[in-house]
Amino acid sequence: MTMVALVVLAYLVGSLSPSVFLGKLVKGIDVRDHGSGNAGTTNAFRVLGTGLGIAVLAGDVLKGFLPVLLAREISTPLATVLAALAAIGGHNWSVFLRGKGGKGVATGAGTLLAMTPLILAALVAVFLAVLVLTRFVSLASLTAVVLFPAFVILAGRSAPYVVFSLVASAVVMFAHRGNIVRLVRRKERRTSMPWHRWIDHEPPS
Repeated sequence: MTMVALVVLAYLVGSLSPSVFLGKLVKGIDVRDHGSGNAGTTNAFRVLGTGLGIAVLAGDVLKGFLPVLLAREISTPLATVLAALAAIGGHNWSVFLRGKGGKGVATGAGTLLAMTPLILAALVAVFLAVLVLTRFVSLASLTAVVLFPAFVILAGRSAPYVVFSLVASAVVMFAHRGNIVRLVRRKERRTSMPWHRWIDHEPPS
């Protein structure tokens, strides 16, 4: 019963949407009606700006971190893994957003922060390197996701963690299927970072 309660709690917490809540509260808009139409962190930065984007990022990470940390402290590795998957599932298919949501990257990072922070650090380094080199958030996310199971196996983690890495990677890749198509067709939107102006020798606005 404890395991079931933890999984349900993780799903409900994961289903909370900081981007939709803050967009309506502060800006009076629904982020799902703007930008990519996604309720995740990337679209929040694009639509709501850097300040609120950071707040959404923190919220998305925390809703993965807190229920998984609770599960890790009071229950078994299996319960921890199931809670992590439930949190990501809640973010991607929120009960409060009629089965819609984000793509699970930030919330997935929160679950890893609770479960295996060193692997998370390695994946963040990969994500940032690919983002800086290509300017594609989606490609950076997909690269980290593909490498995630390999990192878990190389770290010698237990079977539940290996299974989690495979399932979580599949879930996030499925959520990015539209981005994959656009990347193949070379129609994916690049993200502009402040340092790109210096690299491109563009004058600041």
